[in-house]
Amino acid sequence: MKKFLSIFLSTLFLCLSLLAQEKFLRDTSFTTYSAFIKERKNFPKIQIAKLPLSKTSLEKLDIPFKDLGYRKLNLDITYPKKEKKGGYPVVILLFGGGWKSGDKSMCNPQARFFAEKGYVAVSVEYRLSPEAKYPAAVLDVKEAIRWIRSHTKEYNIDPYHIAVLGRSAGGQLAALVGTTGGVKKYQSGKNLFISDDVQAIIDIDGVLSFHHPESSEGQVASEWLGGTYVERPTVWDDASALNNVTNYSPPILFINSSNPRFHAGRDDMIKKLDEYNIYSKVHEIPNTPHPFWLFHPWFNETNNFALAFLNKIFK
Repeated sequence: MKKFLSIFLSTLFLCLSLLAQEKFLRDTSFTTYSAFIKERKNFPKIQIAKLPLSKTSLEKLDIPFKDLGYRKLNLDITYPKKEKKGGYPVVILLFGGGWKSGDKSMCNPQARFFAEKGYVAVSVEYRLSPEAKYPAAVLDVKEAIRWIRSHTKEYNIDPYHIAVLGRSAGGQLAALVGTTGGVKKYQSGKNLFISDDVQAIIDIDGVLSFHHPESSEGQVASEWLGGTYVERPTVWDDASALNNVTNYSPPILFINSSNPRFHAGRDDMIKKLDEYNIYSKVHEIPNTPHPFWLFHPWFNETNNFALAFLNKIFK
């Protein structure tokens, strides 16, 4: 009887776990290839950016950093082989996809670029809207930051120099995570005694305000924020980095396409940063589609802008 009960409970747990995972199947509509097919209609000369791993770098994929019970969240780390006293600065990479699609592997070419230039690059998985609404993704990224600071020796990390870089929805997340360091309502998970502060932000075409005259965020944002602005105004405001700027906010770089929709709130945020004498810089690349960072001829230009900013802040 005990053996039967044990088998029954194990089977039940397995079924419930599979059901939970089935309920939260990823939306795979946004990939590098799908973006390429879409954008080459207007930009026929673009090419998908690929970068092999440098001989001076190491790469470890799918390292668990958070256990959700029914599945684990993973991150990828690309880092210099050579040991360095005090460790290397870190750049955390957040993929885009409208908070509903996309994958951390889309950041790997950029991660390899930064590792070759003397940074530990960490591509982070976070929960998307089909699985969990805001603020789940924010909590995931902050837990990844704490995990990184708790694994400094393994990857030769400098815990005092961490930047967060995001593209599109990941850019919005990067700006929000960077401007809410230590904020109690985003304190959840393990290692809460470790800081989730970052020392620099790079926002690549991520909106800074959801409810703004320049913003046209609608259904996709509503899916992540759990309702429309009329239904959840406080959430829309809280999730906007523009509303979280303080004198403790870190320096920020904005790299933008020529699409004004993805600049929403940027100029107002710069005005606030200027009031606190916090450094910011803008690079707006003309004649570019929204996901320009994925493709040549803009891949290297984007990364070089980011690298110059990081070197200015960290080195």
